[in-house]
Amino acid sequence: MTVKTRYQLVDILRGVAIALMVWFHFSWDLWHFGYADFDFYRDPFWLNLRTLIVSLFLLLVGVSLVLASQGGMNWPRYFRRLGLLVLFAVAITVVSYFTNPQRVIVFGILHFIAFASVVALPFLRFWWLTLFVGIVLVVLDTQFSHPLFNQPWLHWIGLMTHKPVTEDYVPVIPWLGVVLIGIFIGHSLFRWPALAFVHRWQSTAPPARFLALAGRHSLAIYVVHQPLLFGLFALVGALAG
Repeated sequence: MTVKTRYQLVDILRGVAIALMVWFHFSWDLWHFGYADFDFYRDPFWLNLRTLIVSLFLLLVGVSLVLASQGGMNWPRYFRRLGLLVLFAVAITVVSYFTNPQRVIVFGILHFIAFASVVALPFLRFWWLTLFVGIVLVVLDTQFSHPLFNQPWLHWIGLMTHKPVTEDYVPVIPWLGVVLIGIFIGHSLFRWPALAFVHRWQSTAPPARFLALAGRHSLAIYVVHQPLLFGLFALVGALAG
């Protein structure tokens, strides 16, 4: 079995993404429990922050697929991670149904990552094509929408004329385009000498090591952090009467 090389800079970037997401959810909990007056549904700051976080995560999904396939894909590890993604995605849907049935999460970020981890596999053979198709999907989302895609059973595709009522929505269009652009970047790490520093860059600074550690365990942190934060806020509220 081939031992895959870890790229600390990629882990750090994933750690930055998970840190931003924890901050985002902490702020959401502050608002939910009445400790802050944020507008997560209309304020450009929070909308753009969410877009930044999701974009960073999904670019790294594409990069990571390329890195994982170098020297041959470790299929048992791939299917184990895919199974965990599907399991956690279903769990999030079920929990959201019971905690907030008006805004059930049907196709959120974990649902999408599981989907993209399969659909993007054939694109691992290509380089510039992934950039072209990725850009087309992103631009398509900005230029086209149709009432046909407003039907609930087509929400997962995207191209709706309005955002569905849900707390987490990551449709195939445009976000598959972002993953494909990430695949292009992943291939570029091996094809462009100017990006060779990514392979050898290492830092022993505590913040870098901490973020890299968080990046290596991003799925576990993503699944656990919000229930812990939500439970903590609920406990504080109960103790405060």
